[in-house]
Amino acid sequence: MSNIHKLPNCAGPLVALALALALPASAAEFGSLQAEKSTLTFVSKQMGVPIDGKFRKFNATIAFDTARPTAASARFELDLASIDAGSSDANSEVIGKPWFNVKTYPTATFVSTAVRPLAGDRFELSGKLTIKGKTQDLVAPFTFRQDGNQGVFDGAFVLKRLDFAVGEGIWSDVATVANEVQIKFHLVATATRK
Repeated sequence: MSNIHKLPNCAGPLVALALALALPASAAEFGSLQAEKSTLTFVSKQMGVPIDGKFRKFNATIAFDTARPTAASARFELDLASIDAGSSDANSEVIGKPWFNVKTYPTATFVSTAVRPLAGDRFELSGKLTIKGKTQDLVAPFTFRQDGNQGVFDGAFVLKRLDFAVGEGIWSDVATVANEVQIKFHLVATATRK
C-alpha cells in the first residue's frame, strides 16, 4: 500500500472501444478497425492522484453502415494483460487475482445492443460489458467524423470498477483507489464499401 503506483484502477476500458465501433458515419460502410491508429486509455485515481494508463491489444468486429446507423453492431475483445498502468510494478499488480485476474479471465468483452443518434455528430452506444465474468449494461456517448475512407470515433465515459470486482479485498477501499475510472477511446475504422 506504500507505493500508490502499484494500484492501477483501470476497470473497464474495453467498453469504450467497442462503443465507438458501433457508431455511424456518413456515406459508407465501415468494418475494419485500424488497431495501430486506435487508442484505449484510462485515468484512475489513487489516493486522489490521477494515474494515466492504456491497453495495447484489442480486437473488434464492426458492422456499421452510415446510411443506417441504428443498425450498427460491434463486438470488442480486450487483452487485459496488455495493460500499461505506468510502471512494471503496477502492470504486475493489476493483472493479479484481486484486480483483473488474467489467469482466469484473460479478456474483457463488449457487445453492442443499440446505437442512438443524438444531434449533429453525436451518438450514444449501448451494450453489455463483461469483465471477470461479471456483465453490466453500458451506455456511452461518442462523436463520429469521416476522414476520407476512414471513420473516426471519439468518446469518453466513467466506469465503476467495483461493479466488476476489479480491486477486491483491501483494494475495495475507495478512499485508496477511487471506484470511478474514466475511459477514453479513439477508434479509426476503414470503409469496406461506399
